[in-house]
Amino acid sequence: MILPIILYGNPILRKKCIDIYYRDSRINKLIKNMFETIHKVKGIGLAAPQIGKNIRLFIVKTPYLSKNGKNNYKEVFINARILKIYGEECEFNEGCLSLPGIMGYVKRKSHLLIEYYDNNWNKKKRTLKGICARVIQHEYDHIEGKLFIDYFSSMKRKLIEKKLMILLERKKLSMR
Repeated sequence: MILPIILYGNPILRKKCIDIYYRDSRINKLIKNMFETIHKVKGIGLAAPQIGKNIRLFIVKTPYLSKNGKNNYKEVFINARILKIYGEECEFNEGCLSLPGIMGYVKRKSHLLIEYYDNNWNKKKRTLKGICARVIQHEYDHIEGKLFIDYFSSMKRKLIEKKLMILLERKKLSMR
């Protein structure tokens, strides 16, 4: 089932998410629906707050970044905790499903060490680098109540202010 994406302005996008303490078919179904959703919209990551759930869950699937299957990464992150972010600082043009039409360069470190549970509730600790590390940092920010636009300079924020206002207006109209 394709899930509706929560847009900028919804307060859930700014809340720190809570751990998941139940292991049942509801989570498995939610994960399946999240993968169907990012496949449909050609996304590369999706966090639970973006679909209205205040839980520490996000998924990553990167086939659209790959030319030959390299960098094709798919993973489920439950109750994730980033233990270390390190390496070279790299700038990349990011976007977000919750902020359609807004793009901007964000500096992030090239490597991270993360601890999490996978979709089978196996505890994992992994070091990731490159685009996978970047996407995970972006999605992890969502479960911490942070958006990629928070990294923008005040000048860049000023430049996107009108687009942000349009998204807020669209959100108000959809609530009627």
